[in-house]
Amino acid sequence: MKLAFQLALKNLLGAGLRTWLNAAVLSFSFVLIIFFNGMLDGWNEQARRDGVAWEFGQGQLLQKEYDPLDPFTIQYSHAMLPAPIAGTVVPILLRQASIYPEGRMLSVTLKGIDPAQTTLKVPTAMLTTSEADIPALMGKRMAESANLKKGDQVLMRWRDKNGTFDAASITIVDVFDSDVATVDNGQVWIDINRLWDMTGLTGQATLAVFTQEPHSTDIPGWTFKSQEALLQNITDIIAMKKSSGYVLFLLLLGIALLAIFDTQVLSIFRRQKEIGTYVALGMTRQQVVGLFTVEGGMYSLFALVVGASYGIPLFIFFANKGIGIPQASQSMGVAVAERIFPVYGFMLVVGTMLVIVLSATIVSYLPARKIARMNPVNALKGKLQ
Repeated sequence: MKLAFQLALKNLLGAGLRTWLNAAVLSFSFVLIIFFNGMLDGWNEQARRDGVAWEFGQGQLLQKEYDPLDPFTIQYSHAMLPAPIAGTVVPILLRQASIYPEGRMLSVTLKGIDPAQTTLKVPTAMLTTSEADIPALMGKRMAESANLKKGDQVLMRWRDKNGTFDAASITIVDVFDSDVATVDNGQVWIDINRLWDMTGLTGQATLAVFTQEPHSTDIPGWTFKSQEALLQNITDIIAMKKSSGYVLFLLLLGIALLAIFDTQVLSIFRRQKEIGTYVALGMTRQQVVGLFTVEGGMYSLFALVVGASYGIPLFIFFANKGIGIPQASQSMGVAVAERIFPVYGFMLVVGTMLVIVLSATIVSYLPARKIARMNPVNALKGKLQ
């Protein structure tokens, strides 16, 4: 085996430019696979981390009538929280409302939350530092959509528990920046105590966020959603993106492997006298097959070296600087940061390396099998079988 590696290395280095061209093409597939999957893994980690910090906490309780995908359920989805869990959750009351910036009407979801809470990153403490009659918080994207800024007042209309319309001016006391679109787009946050007074729904909530891991999730009238269930949407999106990316990877890898396959076929055709010499010197046909297989497999090792030479600096740069995401992509309903920082996990790098090495070895073995059927006398004469 040592002799095979030595001969293979000597033959590849002797081939010169042809060897490095094959290695360069294969290295491009290697680097691209790691880069793309690292970007998706980075997005996944960032989205999950922000989702927990801004919206999901340690899980949520949803009033049994409330459907997050159906805004028409908000009007009647509210109930008193059971006393045993009242101190372990952050209650949030949802109501449908409209605001009228610059004479326009915008439908919003009015969310009441305890301003003293620290479970979610929504800056609710700002609601207690204002002397405004109805202080409110708004996300950056929502503020841009409504053309509002900190300190502005805007008319808001809502319904109380009896369905009666009421209206008053709210004051934007802070505009926060969040990567989680579902706490920003179309959302207005106010003190839940003020919302209880405005609607007459004192002590009631539409959903509640757990501040710690719940001991019991079987609560009558409420549906528990774990972190994993709440993060399932982003998990499915990442899985779909990875699946679609595999098509591109297979095409690139196929092109690189085809180049290796053609090189090996041509090499066996041109080196028949060499093959016959190996057999005449005492090597078995299987040893010669092994030699050519190792020679082809070593293209992958060269590809790893070439890929590492330009891939590692590239990966380090993007891991530190991040990848900018277009503004439009940040409003598509899932957590997308302005910059995504790729994560290159150990299993991702090692797994990709194994795929490259095994693929190149298998592709090299296929044409090398013909050597086992060659007549050594004819091979020494350079004749085709």
